Amino acid sequence: MGERRSVHASTIAEAFRLTVEDDADRIAVRTKDDEIAWTWSELQARVDAFAGGLQRLGVGRGDTVALMICNRPEFIVADLATTMLGATPFSIYLTSAPDQIAYVVGDAGAKVAVVEAPFADVMRPLVEHVLTVEEIEAHSVEGFEPDWRAVAPDDILTIIYTSGTTGPPKGVQLSHRNEMAAVDAVERRVGFPDGSRVISWLPSAHVAERTAHHYLPIVYGMTITTCPDPRRIGEWLPAVKPTWFFAVPRVWEKLKAGIEAKLADNQQAQTVLGAAKQVVELRQAGRPVPDALESAVELGEEQLFAPLRAAIGLDEAKLVNVGAAPTPREVLVFFHAIGVPLAEIWGMSETCGAGASNPEERIKIGTVGLPSPGVELKLAEDGELLARSAVVMVGYRNLPDKTAEALDDDGWLHTGDVATIDEDGYVTIVDRKKELIINAAGKNMSPANIEAALKGASPLIGQACVVGDGRPYNVALLVLDPDYAATVGDASRVVAEAVEAANATLSRPEQIKRFTVLNGDWVPGGDELTPTMKLKRAPIFQKYAGEIEAMYS
Repeated sequence: MGERRSVHASTIAEAFRLTVEDDADRIAVRTKDDEIAWTWSELQARVDAFAGGLQRLGVGRGDTVALMICNRPEFIVADLATTMLGATPFSIYLTSAPDQIAYVVGDAGAKVAVVEAPFADVMRPLVEHVLTVEEIEAHSVEGFEPDWRAVAPDDILTIIYTSGTTGPPKGVQLSHRNEMAAVDAVERRVGFPDGSRVISWLPSAHVAERTAHHYLPIVYGMTITTCPDPRRIGEWLPAVKPTWFFAVPRVWEKLKAGIEAKLADNQQAQTVLGAAKQVVELRQAGRPVPDALESAVELGEEQLFAPLRAAIGLDEAKLVNVGAAPTPREVLVFFHAIGVPLAEIWGMSETCGAGASNPEERIKIGTVGLPSPGVELKLAEDGELLARSAVVMVGYRNLPDKTAEALDDDGWLHTGDVATIDEDGYVTIVDRKKELIINAAGKNMSPANIEAALKGASPLIGQACVVGDGRPYNVALLVLDPDYAATVGDASRVVAEAVEAANATLSRPEQIKRFTVLNGDWVPGGDELTPTMKLKRAPIFQKYAGEIEAMYS
């Protein structure tokens, strides 16, 4: 087929209508077992009917609709029905506390909420009309045709509430124009084949889920398979065999640990894997690969790596990405060695998740790649990364001062990330500007990179938080991975060895002098982690002040 008509649409609403016309009988959204499998035309019928129900409840252009729905086909119906009316759907993390829900709903000014049944009672005092997912059909108006042509490119398509590592979350307002530019940037870098497949499994309040598994499929006619429990993504991968897969570093770390556990007693596999890792590092350094190594890896490809990729469900993936935090180098090298071209990418809620990415044919491990097509990146004098593009947000909702702080008069977004850009234009993220550690001797360090080294040293270390700002040396709070801890005999010895191994890869000021292993687990949306698994540093420092001070006494 030639170029898709939907890529030239001016809004997501128009792109959806064109995809429905061109791919009417292709499956748009399904569950893993095909209990639900709606074609694009069936999806449109449901979307339009529910748009009629929302209009009866008073939803019109410029209004907002709150969604608290897990990854299931009904989410897409509720979201697109709102979009067809020129209104703005926005999602709330299912792990949010009642006061967080109240803040976000109030800030957005939601008129209607569509929620999973358990959240209905929390939502009722906050919003005029609350519908549960089960009530969508009862509120559908058969034969209704929304006036989707009235939707304009600069209308607000969605609001992404940042995870709020410091203070209340900010509502990032993204327009149809922003998101159409973002899906174009991703497509031009990846080049999706017709009939591509993705899994919807990240929270829909996260920009990565919205762009990768919602808007991209709408514009490019991909099939979405929904996975309602993110902890079970490992089962969905081989069942779906996605064309593109994105996950945070922790998912890749666990996948790697699982494969290594299976190969632990296979000496031949270990040797071949070792050779393959050497080949990856030689190629990364631009050095020649000896014939003996090359042939050992070719042999391994057929007997070991191809079956491995099929077993984990990544044998048909054109590109796989990792982002949101630094990824340990050994994790990236490992996947390249088994023939999975894992590449780091960089983006923010404020850029629709687009920003920088590694091209499939020239992945530089340790970098987040080149600026995405249509995105300009440059460094400010202090090393802060600045971005200018059609993907950059309209602004923060109800926060003109914060918007003015983030967006300068020339249209550059001040990202808050410190970065370097090499002679080939590849970007490396150092850390968040506000999170850099400056020790008592004045040495600048990235806690995120030190934490990645610790987690990369052993799958037993599930979470790490490094402390050292204004201090004489660095210490770490460590949390064990509960799944892996159950398989380890002497955990304290394994952790000590891992810290020693991580220190060997770090400069002297960066090394961890003391560490404390904390009991329990840190869960997304809890005291220590945002819903997107970023560390809430200030609350952590407060909660574990006693443990931290003990390491400095």
